[in-house]
Amino acid sequence: QVQLVESGGGLVQAGGSLRLSCAASGRAVGSYGMGWFRQAPGKEREFVAAISWGAGSTYYADSVKGRFPISRDNAKNTVYLQMNSLKPEDTAVYYCAAILGGSYYLPKDYAYWGQGTQVTVSS
Repeated sequence: QVQLVESGGGLVQAGGSLRLSCAASGRAVGSYGMGWFRQAPGKEREFVAAISWGAGSTYYADSVKGRFPISRDNAKNTVYLQMNSLKPEDTAVYYCAAILGGSYYLPKDYAYWGQGTQVTVSS
């Protein structure tokens, strides 16, 4: 069992930055790849970014590539999503998730999810 707790969301103006954190706890948490997804009202949950367990590989949605670097600190069991140059269309609830196998891009392949943190970008 793995527990995930997101933090760092909030209200920010367009062009601003936020850093989301996801603290993981549980058995063999360092063995999991980690991903960030987001869901806006009335829309499906969409992939944002992911990082392999050894942090050797990262994956990004085209909409955030170059703006939202993902990183992890395995000593702290924490994954970060640095969100820069934020746009109003980035407004959503952001979820952290853990994956052992499958596609980093598909929500169905993630085994554990956090409760989400709200990010609101004003224009």
